[in-house]
Amino acid sequence: MIDTDYLDFLENILTDNRREKFLKVLKDRTKHFTIAVEDVFQMHNASAVMRSCEVFGIQELHVIEERYGKNIDKEIAMGAQKWVDISTYDSVINCIDTLKNKGYQIIATTPHENDCLLEDFDISIPSALFFGTERDGLSEEILRRADGFLKIPMVGFTESLNISVSASIIIQNLTNRLRDSDIDWQLTEEEILVKRLDWAKKSIKDIKRIEARYYEENPQN
Repeated sequence: MIDTDYLDFLENILTDNRREKFLKVLKDRTKHFTIAVEDVFQMHNASAVMRSCEVFGIQELHVIEERYGKNIDKEIAMGAQKWVDISTYDSVINCIDTLKNKGYQIIATTPHENDCLLEDFDISIPSALFFGTERDGLSEEILRRADGFLKIPMVGFTESLNISVSASIIIQNLTNRLRDSDIDWQLTEEEILVKRLDWAKKSIKDIKRIEARYYEENPQN
């Protein structure tokens, strides 16, 4: 449970504009869709995917680092790492099992004989959308365990797009359709409180000292 007294204390430190911005952004946040990237060789592409998640309201990003363990490129992410929840995994299996246990269907974004075009994708089902490496695409493990396959319709000679471009197109399309639907896609009240607290703490300098002082003065909390 969130300590709402502590949340109120922290939010009173913030400006009115900051508090209002948090509430406005959180109204458009969703976990109905989530994004996973697998062993992205060029880390700036994973950072760009994260930026697209933040811009279009996807709250969670899952990064599989089985082969290429690197840090988020903060220059590309442009601060998005503060607002998006990032989970990392050391194997494809761990990531897939985690997401399936949360109720997501696994969708591989790759051309496939049983694929679905972007505009025909059923947005009503909570889905984890997987994007593969620039070099090899998604691994056989993901393709084997996927519940479905999704592709962007193309009419040119080129058969693929950069991962960050593909992710941006798909995320923008699906989240726009989601907001125009009557699907229950928004964060729960508890999830919103959790993010308000998290974002408030990330917005205040010397938060550890402030937190320690607060709980010293309010031991019942």
